[in-house]
Amino acid sequence: MVVADDGSGAPTRKLIDGFRPHRFDLRHIWQTDEGFRAARCRNLAVAAARGTYLVFIDGDCLPREDFVERHMRLSRPGRLQRGNRILLGRAYTENLIGTGQIDELMNPVSWPRLRVEGSIGRILPLLRLPLGPVRRLRTKDWRGVKTSNLGIHRSDFHAVNGFDETFQGWGHEDADLAIRLLRNGVRRCEATFATTVFHLWHPEADRTRELENARRLAASRSGPIFCAEGLSSHLTNGSMR
Repeated sequence: MVVADDGSGAPTRKLIDGFRPHRFDLRHIWQTDEGFRAARCRNLAVAAARGTYLVFIDGDCLPREDFVERHMRLSRPGRLQRGNRILLGRAYTENLIGTGQIDELMNPVSWPRLRVEGSIGRILPLLRLPLGPVRRLRTKDWRGVKTSNLGIHRSDFHAVNGFDETFQGWGHEDADLAIRLLRNGVRRCEATFATTVFHLWHPEADRTRELENARRLAASRSGPIFCAEGLSSHLTNGSMR
């Protein structure tokens, strides 16, 4: 597990250090706070990762206990796995953060009541359905691909040089990655009804650079597949600097 930390402070480091006694390799990758630089931070995390398959999840999302297992069941080289998310209400999110108790949220028996109360946005995507060939009906569609729930083989990620680090400020760096992956022959697979995560409520991020990033995204549809400023700047002979 690699935590990509975009410039947070000592409390976050202390929290992460508290998880280290667990029996898995936990790495904390940190960069200085120079604004929203998620693309660069995620590239740093991939450079530090050791596995052949990458599963991305954002810090405002809660996965279910079989999240990674479900991704692995669907994974194939040349496949981009797009998962989805369930939005949580503000009051419910604040209660979760305050108490740290997530047992109710992870219990399917509680979901109908939480839906009626407005604590969770939807229930249907939480179901486990096989779907089969239906998962591959939108193989060339980049829309809706987000790092809140995304799986990709490391070799496919390397082939496009990862995230384009010229995307700074909120917005569209994940869509740009998806477009370049699809243009390079990777095909989309729906991980809906298998890997759904819960998305914590929070105020919207500063979007002052969204328009600039949207223009950059439009250009990526016909621009280089291998971005100029990406993962390779953090590698030396295939390893992290």
